[in-house]
Amino acid sequence: MQEFISFRSMRYQYYNLILLFSFVWHSHAQVNMVIKDKSIVGININNTSIPFSEHPVISFELNSEYKESSMFDNRISVAWIDSAGKYFITLKNNSADTLTIKNVVPFGIHGNEAWITGMGDHPLSRTHLFIPGYNPINVIVPDDAWNLGYTSIKINDTLHAYALTKRKTWKNATRKRFETILNPEGEVTYEFHLDTFSGVWQNGLRACFQSHKLYDLEPFDETMYHRKDLQWITQAKMMQLMMAWDSRLYNRKTGKYVLNKFIRKSKLQYGGDDIIGIWPTWPTLGMDQRNQWDMYRDMPGGWKGLQSLVVKAHKEGVKIFIAYNPWDESNDMQDHLLGITGLIRSIDADGVIIDTRGASSKELQAAVDRVKPGVIMYSEGMAVPKDMEMIISGRVHNALYYPPILNLNKLIKPDFAIFRVAEVYKEPIRREIHTALFNGYGIEFNLFHPGNPEWLDEQYIYLGKSLRILREHTSNFNGYYWQPAYPSMNDSVLINYWPGNHKDIYTIYNYNPRGFNGKLFKLKNNPISSHTIDLWNHLEIDPDKHHILSVALSSFPTNDLGSNNEGSVGVVVVFDSILSINKLNKTDYSIHASEGTHILIWPANPSYFTKPIKLNNSDHHINFYSLFRKVISKVVIQVFDSTTLIDERIFSFDPDLKKELTNKGLLTYKSADQVIPIVAERSTNRKLNSNSMSRIPAGFFSWKTTHGDEFIPYPKNGHGERIHVNSFFIDRHPVTNSEYFQFLQSTTYVPLDKTNYLKHWVNGEIPGSLKNHPVIYVSQEDAEAYCRWSGKRLPTEIEWQYAAQTSDLNQWPWGNEAGIRDTNIEVVTETLTHIQYDSFDSTRANPGNSILDPIAHYASGMNAYGLNDLVGSVWQMTADLYKVGSYEYSILKGGSYYKPTTSWWYVQGGPRPLTWRQMWLKVSEGFERNATIGFRTVRN
Repeated sequence: MQEFISFRSMRYQYYNLILLFSFVWHSHAQVNMVIKDKSIVGININNTSIPFSEHPVISFELNSEYKESSMFDNRISVAWIDSAGKYFITLKNNSADTLTIKNVVPFGIHGNEAWITGMGDHPLSRTHLFIPGYNPINVIVPDDAWNLGYTSIKINDTLHAYALTKRKTWKNATRKRFETILNPEGEVTYEFHLDTFSGVWQNGLRACFQSHKLYDLEPFDETMYHRKDLQWITQAKMMQLMMAWDSRLYNRKTGKYVLNKFIRKSKLQYGGDDIIGIWPTWPTLGMDQRNQWDMYRDMPGGWKGLQSLVVKAHKEGVKIFIAYNPWDESNDMQDHLLGITGLIRSIDADGVIIDTRGASSKELQAAVDRVKPGVIMYSEGMAVPKDMEMIISGRVHNALYYPPILNLNKLIKPDFAIFRVAEVYKEPIRREIHTALFNGYGIEFNLFHPGNPEWLDEQYIYLGKSLRILREHTSNFNGYYWQPAYPSMNDSVLINYWPGNHKDIYTIYNYNPRGFNGKLFKLKNNPISSHTIDLWNHLEIDPDKHHILSVALSSFPTNDLGSNNEGSVGVVVVFDSILSINKLNKTDYSIHASEGTHILIWPANPSYFTKPIKLNNSDHHINFYSLFRKVISKVVIQVFDSTTLIDERIFSFDPDLKKELTNKGLLTYKSADQVIPIVAERSTNRKLNSNSMSRIPAGFFSWKTTHGDEFIPYPKNGHGERIHVNSFFIDRHPVTNSEYFQFLQSTTYVPLDKTNYLKHWVNGEIPGSLKNHPVIYVSQEDAEAYCRWSGKRLPTEIEWQYAAQTSDLNQWPWGNEAGIRDTNIEVVTETLTHIQYDSFDSTRANPGNSILDPIAHYASGMNAYGLNDLVGSVWQMTADLYKVGSYEYSILKGGSYYKPTTSWWYVQGGPRPLTWRQMWLKVSEGFERNATIGFRTVRN
């Protein structure tokens, strides 16, 4: 057997060397086209001419009509440029009309092997792989190459050619993602690349995507991928990103981090997380002047508290990533490299999530390298080839919610650590799990949207089934010679092939709700001393004499088509026969493994919530029934080399024997997006100072609200409900520093969490110039303590807005002159939030100049009830508290004096219309206290 194992290993290495030699030889060969009358009739390889059947230089769609370069059309001219062996094709509009060009494909779409171009009208993903005899396969390609055209053709029995077109430049034209719109005299130029290959048509894809990186950059610097300290990310398969206000991270009531409880539960469900990213910035960043590093510093316990959390996570084998927001340039400025390195050094973080970017830089990597080895840069989007030199991990972005199943990005750098984003709050996400498994890469559960749906635990367990396979076969899935779209005998079933040492793997995805059961594919390699395992179901299966394998794939409900719960998967592995298992008698077996470090014996299908028997790698005599002492249907025996599964055998047992042994007494055998209001605390009445409050008469109120980004759901109210409001008194201005000081002098109030408490005071005293300014750096608990002392309470959102808008329902305290143009808009767009200030009257309120004014500074900004400082002063607390999933928040009103401007990702500050609501996410008192939030009070 040892001789065979060596032979199989040699076969795999020989296979790799042949492919490598083929790519190297063709990449160094001089390949030119032979063109006659705008058609390609042959190629020259190192000055040797090889003719073949005539093909057009390119084909394209002109106003949705198929055209070829050899066809006459006086509206478009085709110019061919050969510049030092580099080819360019320019299409020019010779007509007086506007023309649209799309789907530019080399050699036309009559290829005899495979081609890639667009199909349909999807705004983000219409790139398809066309294979003769099959339905088109929607594919993912790099973000800068969605409109590429690719063709491979057979020249003779041993030689094939591929060609690639990519849009290069355009003039007097409009570039869209897939189309180019040419004005009269407009033109667009495509670069054209040609090379040859041998073997199956997928080798042409591999040469174009992998060897030449889609011709984005050559040569490619592999330095980052050879660094041993960064190799751990190529083994990681599971990541979760979690916001700071998630109750699974920190319990506000107990004042303790609880992440380890989450980590331990996850190990039982899906083997745990390799990485957890902690995100305390967007969408809260910009509410005040704190920069992103300050927000980490204000997390419970500060950087030391986070460091203790990281230490505990490391003990559980979990890495911790931090978030980096490159767009944070309005807030208190700090050199970004110093901010990142300071945070990593202080809390011992293991990686950086680069928000809104698909690339890193030499400067960024060098900066974190100076702090500690092994720090990973993780891009929000999948890096395009020209950026892959400086970053080795990134995500398949969730902007494309139902992504194509086949991801050709995996061809470019198979050892680039890809994670597919799955948003678990919306619906069951089996399709996302299937996509990751089928493409052999990791998955990121994005927990940013709040929610803890009732089906989440079931999804985690299902995830564990996929993660076990991904983790135990990493070397195959990171291998450079995997083959996408392996030949399938059923058009509804896709197959990827992953060769490797000791085993070959086939990942399978089924589109058909009825499932599949029958002959599916011919094994690529089926050595005599090997066996085949259905690893998804842990069953032994045998190919027929022609090496054709029959596979059973599960059905799924037809209603799941078009949802993120559609499809079914399978995984087939052809193992070298390393395990030797012999039956000694009715119940006893001998076990021997010729290689590996240890053996696991399972009483059922392997799972993270089942504990196996672990044996060292030596000869063993086993009685399975006495070993497990319970009724078992089958035993799964696996041999590992460290963490890599290198063989598996399955044994089912005679039901009569189980019955016999049993008779002898030897054996025994909530909605994700629901926003829930929490009743506000009411206070007792005390003597009223009528000079500082206005009486608001009772009446009916048509309550309409507006808000910004609803990434986290706002309450489903404020849509014009007619509400009766009882009469109440409300402060004419926000509570001042002086008024709050009186409260402190009269009580013994000290907050449990003192972080940032009255940070703007000096040694517990108010700077003289700030006595009449609104009090800031207070939490909702601080404000409620003041209310209890004063016999008042915080207003509800309805009360605040009713008093502010008056019976005239004004958008601004003084009327409707300087507000949002369309008062019916509920979710304000980026454009609206900026243009609403075009005519803002800065004599009525602070326009967002970053200077906090004393109360009543803008007399002309008073409303009809005598209320000052309703907008542009400080964000003002309301009593309404909401719970959505694992988050809690209350509502702020009025905007503030601070308005960051360098990015629309910031909280939209400055003065806000009276209808505007801003959520105030709850983490800890210290985190929530800031320089822009104050409060005013009401009394019944």
